[in-house]
Amino acid sequence: MSKEKEKRDSVVDPNGDALEMSLETNLRPQNLKQFIGQAKLKENLSVFMRASKERKEALDHCLFCSPPGLGKTTLAHIIAKEMGTSLRQTSGPILARVGDLAAILTSLNEGDVFFIDEIHRLNRAVEEALYPAMEDFELDIVVGQGPSAKTIKLPLPRFTLVGATTRTGLLTSPLRDRFGIVSYLEFYEPDELAQIVFRSSEILKVKIEPEAAREISSRSRGTPRISNRLLRRVRDFAQIEGGPITLEIAKKALLALGVDAVGLDQMDRKILLAMIDKFGGGPVGLDTLAVAVSEESQTVEDVYEPFLIKAGFIARTPRGRVVMPLAFDHFRRKTPAQIKKEPSLFDDSLKSS
Repeated sequence: MSKEKEKRDSVVDPNGDALEMSLETNLRPQNLKQFIGQAKLKENLSVFMRASKERKEALDHCLFCSPPGLGKTTLAHIIAKEMGTSLRQTSGPILARVGDLAAILTSLNEGDVFFIDEIHRLNRAVEEALYPAMEDFELDIVVGQGPSAKTIKLPLPRFTLVGATTRTGLLTSPLRDRFGIVSYLEFYEPDELAQIVFRSSEILKVKIEPEAAREISSRSRGTPRISNRLLRRVRDFAQIEGGPITLEIAKKALLALGVDAVGLDQMDRKILLAMIDKFGGGPVGLDTLAVAVSEESQTVEDVYEPFLIKAGFIARTPRGRVVMPLAFDHFRRKTPAQIKKEPSLFDDSLKSS
């Protein structure tokens, strides 16, 4: 393959917004058929896209909500490919000024997909400028200052805005209500993750045994991104061993990576053990917990808590976070209630006296 061909193949997005080092390492599904899991969401999205294409209209604006790594960005790419249009990609914090938004919107073509990741972090002025763009496909630009200032309405092509957020509660109602399609992505089942591991192993051209794929998927916290990340690292161990990925190699690699049998990593264990050992199982406030484990509060809440809550290790209460009995059992620790029931030496001495 020539260098020019390799260079062309490395570009995933026609506008140069998303680049991949190589097609071989691009594990992102290219269409809905390749996208594993989220069956109901895929079924609905397929209907919406097919109907829009039959009407020769742009797909309605879409909002995808979920914890990180469940496929929000992938779905934005798939929508662009399925609709036969281009994708422009950015993120909420990057759009700091209305001028930045105007530059992107005015460069779009009819039917293009405009993807904003972490849309809940949009600047307030940028968000308000986005309202007429979403509803009326017009952009209000203020020219000049003071009494001589004028408002100019710039017509925009009919585009599809795809927003992704990990914190739905931070979205303002005016922005959320302007999305015609709102979908919530759920954590994946182990069988679905095993299929993703098999598909990714074929793309990476590495052989993997079914038991090894299931082992990786069972420790992936219900998240495809983590499955693919673990697969890449297990592949490295298998490569050094000089053979396919077996169950033995997978367990050895995952042990070296600090991922236990239920998918808890080092930070997960640090959070749970801090709550158990330092705070007696809780309740403990988010900020206090974040300080105890030397991590940002938002990272704890967005990245680690969703899985720990889903897996039944912790729970949120009005007074703070509390550790559930399952976590005590996992670390072979006694719950405060069990400790309280045990007789103490002091109690025995009182009886004898």
